[in-house]
Amino acid sequence: MAYKNYFDDILEGEPTEIVVGDFIQWKRSDLVDAYPTNLYSLNYIARIAAGGGDHEINLTATETSDYYLIQANSADTASYEPGDYHWQVEIVRTSDAQRKVIDRGHFTVVPDLDVNASDPRSHSEIMLTKIESLLEGKADADVSSYSIAGRSLTKMTFQELVDARNYFSGKVVSEKAKLDAENHRPTSATIKVRF
Repeated sequence: MAYKNYFDDILEGEPTEIVVGDFIQWKRSDLVDAYPTNLYSLNYIARIAAGGGDHEINLTATETSDYYLIQANSADTASYEPGDYHWQVEIVRTSDAQRKVIDRGHFTVVPDLDVNASDPRSHSEIMLTKIESLLEGKADADVSSYSIAGRSLTKMTFQELVDARNYFSGKVVSEKAKLDAENHRPTSATIKVRF
């Protein structure tokens, strides 16, 4: 398998996953015709999704004649909180500072395994474990610090927990299938769900 040099080859479009502490960069050349870089600027705003947290990522693009370049150095991404993020692209007209949101999406920030205390599981895997521990009556001490849409797991009804378990179980299966595909491993056609 051939690898790209991610320091030299600037990928087009947003990453789907960012590792805490990694240097990241991408470009948006598709916007230059509609929003010439000499007349506009571009910003990314991303906010963590879990529990409606206030952790926000702000990135300002560098303008070239051919594309908008978005970068964050390792020291900056080291402070990113692992989890799922929703992002939006904001174009600002230089002449009068008027702003327009022109694109939205999401990415996942995953822990750096070099950090001793980091949990290598994805956010979905952690949530699934916490929910299952509550359903089995074996919740650990920190389960009350986890929430969905601002509501503590410990305050959810049994049916809400079952629905959340099914949701995160599906996400875990999807994440593993995606990882298998990226690593060229065959995936099983059978999906097992525990009730």
